[in-house]
Amino acid sequence: MLGAVDSCTLAGFEVRRVEVQADIGHGDTKFVLVGLAATSVKEARERVRSAIKNSGLEFPGQRLTVNLAPAELRKEGSALDLPIAIAIALARAGKKPPPHTAFLGELALDGAVRHVDGILVAARGLRMLGFERIFVPAADAAEASLVEGLVVTPCASLKGVIDHLLGIETIEPYVSSGAQAIGDSGSWEHDLAEVHGQEEGRRALEIAAAGGHHLLLSGPPGAGKTMLAHCLAGILPPLELDEALEVAQVRSLLGELPGRGALDWTRPFRAPHHGVSMAGLIGGGSGIAQPGEISRSHHGVLFLDELAEFQSPVLQALRQPLETGRITITRSAGSVSYPARFTLVAATNPCPCGWAGDPVRSCRCTPGGIDAYHRRLSGPLMDRIDLKVGVRRVKLETLASEPTGEGSAAVRERVVAARRSQLDRQGCLNAQLKPARLRKLAGLEPASRRTLERWAEQRGLTARGFHRAWRVARTSADLDGAEHIGERHILEALGYRLQDVAA
Repeated sequence: MLGAVDSCTLAGFEVRRVEVQADIGHGDTKFVLVGLAATSVKEARERVRSAIKNSGLEFPGQRLTVNLAPAELRKEGSALDLPIAIAIALARAGKKPPPHTAFLGELALDGAVRHVDGILVAARGLRMLGFERIFVPAADAAEASLVEGLVVTPCASLKGVIDHLLGIETIEPYVSSGAQAIGDSGSWEHDLAEVHGQEEGRRALEIAAAGGHHLLLSGPPGAGKTMLAHCLAGILPPLELDEALEVAQVRSLLGELPGRGALDWTRPFRAPHHGVSMAGLIGGGSGIAQPGEISRSHHGVLFLDELAEFQSPVLQALRQPLETGRITITRSAGSVSYPARFTLVAATNPCPCGWAGDPVRSCRCTPGGIDAYHRRLSGPLMDRIDLKVGVRRVKLETLASEPTGEGSAAVRERVVAARRSQLDRQGCLNAQLKPARLRKLAGLEPASRRTLERWAEQRGLTARGFHRAWRVARTSADLDGAEHIGERHILEALGYRLQDVAA
């Protein structure tokens, strides 16, 4: 007697179909599981055996062979528990599952169907593979229902699922109330209205938000670098639907997605400590690598405070995702790729003690110590940062007065308008424009071109720095509502690269 059902296994965002076959044959009583199963899957034999018996069902007394096909594909996780049990039950009953149907879920020893991570990723992938119905743990039904065109059946217990498939008692499909919005309430902990002075930093923040440009804030302790960075969250527009689903998939893999079918429209803001490990920042772990902080920041902001205190190899690992918007991680169990299209905001002191160039406090560092401190930040990494701004200490009498700058809501309106112009013109933000499209869609007037080329030659800008300054100028023009890039926009963009020096 043979029973077979469909399921899947995940390798990052890649969904790989798995056919679970169960054969009940003659011979000694033995439960054999084959098909390149990891330890977590091999343990399913005991969970499935106990779940079937404790559900009041009869476990086969003959030789039982379960095959996970294709055999060359490594399977991990506990989500194959439910399909293995269902395949065994259908083999005993001589039944076939409904067509275009997949099963996912972990089994408790009493037969309850428990949550598994990555249900949203699995559901989206299975839908793309042509599946029309999915059986998932009841706790994950709302998450799976975010995928359009997929009938979701919530599974509370193994016996309930088997009774449903045998026509004894029907389980009604999960009815979604739609993707409800959570977050993005319009109020933020940090508002630009509370920032005293810092006009250059405020402007750089607005350009970074409008064009998706990376930003470095440099200044003494207490000058306001961290507050400026946190204000970026309040001037960013909410996520679009596709972006929210991509962010939700990362959270789903990590088991952090709310289980009520709600999408968070607020852009992520992650601020890992400078002691974070390589695996913590870019992703890793045993087996299939899990997403790290840069993927948690996808479509949002990654804030690295005290940038020079991060381990050098950790910072160098940022170079690929800063350029491509993705991170590929290779481990013994295979390679996976995760999205990592974030805006980097970094803050650093000018020297180890923090007071170099301060008009009030004296720097205690030696020239050699300052040089070694700066060398922690490699040239290739700094070349990928579009905006570099010095943040000065604000006078105490200014701090005691009422701030006069614009609030986040007003700045956000300009940011939204500038982003809309970019998406209408080119389908992406300016920071993502490749050189060919930059030349085509952000052409320079003769005077602007001469200024950019002359400055770049004198300062020894790299090709990457040249194009990044060009993109910033395009964003400056978009914020002004200008169709063409003027010389003033070029000069503003070049002002943010004053720290670039000839090699």
